[in-house]
Amino acid sequence: MKTRSGRSAAPEVVDVLSAMEQALQRRGRVNVLVAGRTGVGKSTLVNAIFQGDLAHTGQGRPVTPGTREIVKEGVPVSIFDTRGLELAEFRSTLAALEDFVRERAGDRDPQRHVHVAWVCVAEDSRRVEQAESDLVRTLSRYMPVLVVVTKARSDQGFRAEAQRLAPEARGVVRVRAIPEEYDDGHAMPPMGLVPLVEATMEVVPEGQRNAFVAAQKVDVEAKRKRARAVVASAATAAGAIGATPIPFSDAALLVPVQVAMLAGITAVFGLPLSEAFLRTLVASAVTGTGATLTGRAVATGLLKLLPGAQVAASGISALTAATLTSAFGEAYVATLTHLHREGPPPSPEQVVDHFRRERAMARA
Repeated sequence: MKTRSGRSAAPEVVDVLSAMEQALQRRGRVNVLVAGRTGVGKSTLVNAIFQGDLAHTGQGRPVTPGTREIVKEGVPVSIFDTRGLELAEFRSTLAALEDFVRERAGDRDPQRHVHVAWVCVAEDSRRVEQAESDLVRTLSRYMPVLVVVTKARSDQGFRAEAQRLAPEARGVVRVRAIPEEYDDGHAMPPMGLVPLVEATMEVVPEGQRNAFVAAQKVDVEAKRKRARAVVASAATAAGAIGATPIPFSDAALLVPVQVAMLAGITAVFGLPLSEAFLRTLVASAVTGTGATLTGRAVATGLLKLLPGAQVAASGISALTAATLTSAFGEAYVATLTHLHREGPPPSPEQVVDHFRRERAMARA
C-alpha cells in the first residue's frame, strides 16, 4: 500500500510500538534458581546457557543473605544465584531461601514465581551431600528441580547415584559447560547443554517457555519451533480476517496481524526489539511483499462486490490471507534460524539486511 507521496503506508498505519509491547508482554520472563557449592561451576554454566554473559556482566542485587538476583536488560530471565551452601552456613542459608521461594510462590503474579531450580553438583566430587539432598527436597515443594552434574568427564554411575540420593528431582543432566584440553592434546568439547535446555523446557510453565527459549542461546531449534507456533497463530488470525464479507477490508486488517507476527518472532528469538528496528523491518517487509499481498486482496475484494459471490470470495480470501501470512512468517523464521546457526546472535542491521536479500531472491 502506498500514500499519495508514493511512500509505504504500513509503518505509519500500524501501531508498531503497541505491537512491540504486546510481543514482549506475551513473552514475559522466566526465573531460574541456580544453587551449588563454591567452585561447582554455576557462573560458567549460566554464561554457557544464556545470552548476555549474565554471570559476569549482569546486575545483581541481594534477595536473601545468601542469594542474589542477576538480571540484564533485554534478556528475559532472572537468575537467582544461591551461595553459602557450605556446611557451616547451610542451615541459615536454606531457611532464608525457603522463606523467599515460599513468598514468591504465593504471589498472584506468576511472573514473580521461581519457575525452575538447577541444583549443581560437581561430578569430580563423586558424592551428593545430605545438605544437597535436603536442598532438592525443600525446593521441590515450590518448583520443579533438576540436578545438574557439572564438569562431566566420566559418569561411572554417578548420574544414577545422584538421582537416587535426590529422588524429588525431576531429572539429572550431565553437562560440561566449556571445552577442556589436556596436556597430552586430548580435547573434550562442551556437552549436555542442549539436553539441559530441553529438560528445563519440559518442566517450566507454558507461560514461561517463550521467555526461556529467548533467553537461552544453545538450542536454535527450540527457538525455531516456538517461532513457528507464532506464525501458525498469525496465519489462523489472517484466515479469519480474510473470510470477512466486507469488501476491501482484508489488506488493512492483515497488516497489523503480520506486524504483530514479526514482533512475536523477534521476541521469541531473543533479539533486541526496539521500535526503530521493528519499523525498519516492517518497511523492508512491505517493500518485498506488499505488491503481491495488495494485488490479491484487491482482486478478492472485487469478487466480494458481486451479488452471490461473497461466500466463494471469502473462501478464496481466507486461504490467500493464511497462506501469504504463513509464507511471510516462515521466511522470517528461516532468516533468523540461519543467522543464529552461523554465529552469535545477529545485530538488527544483519537481520534486516539478510531478510531484504532473501525477499529479493524470492521475488527474482
